[in-house]
Amino acid sequence: MIEKPLAYRMRPRNLDEFVGQEHLVGVGKPLRVAIEKKNLSTSLIFWGPPGCGKTTLAKMISRLTESEFVELSAVSAGKADVKKAVQKARLFNKKTILFLDEIHRFNKAQQDFLLPYVENGTITLIGATTENPSFEVISALLSRSCVYVLDRLKEEEILRILKNVLAKDEFLNGAELDEESLSLISGLSNGDARSALNILEIAFSIEKTGKVSKKSILDATQKSYLRYDKNGEEHYNIISALHKSMRDSDVQGAVYWTMRMIDAGEDPKYVVRRMIRFASEDIGDADPMALQVAVAAKEAVNFLGYPECDVALVQTAVYLANAPKSNSVYKAVLKAREDIERTGNLPVPLHLRNAPTKLMKNLKYGKGYKYVHDYKDTKVNQQHLPDELNGKIYYDALSGDEDRSSA
Repeated sequence: MIEKPLAYRMRPRNLDEFVGQEHLVGVGKPLRVAIEKKNLSTSLIFWGPPGCGKTTLAKMISRLTESEFVELSAVSAGKADVKKAVQKARLFNKKTILFLDEIHRFNKAQQDFLLPYVENGTITLIGATTENPSFEVISALLSRSCVYVLDRLKEEEILRILKNVLAKDEFLNGAELDEESLSLISGLSNGDARSALNILEIAFSIEKTGKVSKKSILDATQKSYLRYDKNGEEHYNIISALHKSMRDSDVQGAVYWTMRMIDAGEDPKYVVRRMIRFASEDIGDADPMALQVAVAAKEAVNFLGYPECDVALVQTAVYLANAPKSNSVYKAVLKAREDIERTGNLPVPLHLRNAPTKLMKNLKYGKGYKYVHDYKDTKVNQQHLPDELNGKIYYDALSGDEDRSSA
C-alpha cells in the first residue's frame, strides 16, 4: 500500500485538534457554534495563505455536519464537473458540501454556472482562496456567502503541530528532533503547516539514524515560495509598497520591491507602466527627465524582455526614488476633474471657438480672439476658461513640493 503524505495522514479529526484560527473556531466563536449545531445557513469562502487550514476545516465541517463532501479544484475542474457534483447532491438527497479549492481560478462564466445551485440550496459551497475574494469572486456569489479570513499560522502554532505529529504518527516514532531543529522547521515553513510537515517528512527520510539534523532540514527545504499572485491582493500590496518607497525617496525600498515583483514573475510591462505613471504623478515638472527615463525603460523592457530587463527596471526605480518630487500636475488633474464633474459641459467662450462657416461668424464665434503671434514677446492676456470657472487655479507649481530634494 502506498504511504500517504504526512500532511494528509495527520489532518485533525475534530475542532479540539485543529490548531490555529482561534478567532473562527475557538470555543464560543460563531463559526464553531454553527458547526457544532450542524447549522450552516450559508455558503462559505475561506480566504487565507497556503497551509493555514482551509481544506482541513472544510473537510471537518462536512464530517461534523454529516454532509456529503464533493471536492473539486478550480485549476482543473469545469462546468461538467460542477454538473456531476450537482447530480450527486440530488442522488444523495441530503445536505452536500461542494468544496472548490482555489475558487479564484474559476472564471466569471463558471462562477455564474454555480450560482443557481448555491441559491436554491442544492449544494452548500465552501470556496477556498489565497487571494482577496473581492477581486476574484463575482458579487452574486459573495452576497450569498460568508467570507472568513484565515490567518497565517504563528511559529508557536507550527511548533504545536510538529510536536503533535511526532507524538502520534506511527511512521515518525523514531524521529529525534530537539527544540532548535523544530524551531528551524517552523521558521522555514513561513507559516505554512503543509510546508512544515513536508520538510519534516523529507528530512526524516534523508536521515539513516532517526536523529534529524540541521543539514537534513535545510536539504529538505526548497526555495521559499514568494507569495505574489499577479491578479490578487498581494499584487496590489507590493506595487503600493514600490510606489510609496519611490515617493518617499527610499532607494533601498524601491530596489527591494522592484526585485520582489521581478523574481515573482510579474509582467515587466506592468511594472514599467506603474513607473511611467509615477514619473508624472509624483515627480512631474520637478524633474521632467523622469518621464523620459521611465519611457526609455519601457523600450528596454520591450527590446530585452525578461530576465535581461531586470537591471533597467531597477535602474529606473533608483532614478525615480532619487528624483525631486512634486505632485502639482497630479493635483491639477484632480482639481480640473472635480470641476468638470461638478459643472458638466460648460460652453467654450465664444472668442476661442472656431468659425469655419458664415453662420458661426454671425453668431460671433471667434470674435475678439487675440492671435498671440501678433503681440510682443508672444504673450497675450485673454480668458481661456468658461465664465463660471474664470480665474480658477489648477496648476500651481508652489502648491506641490518641487523644493523637496531627494532623501
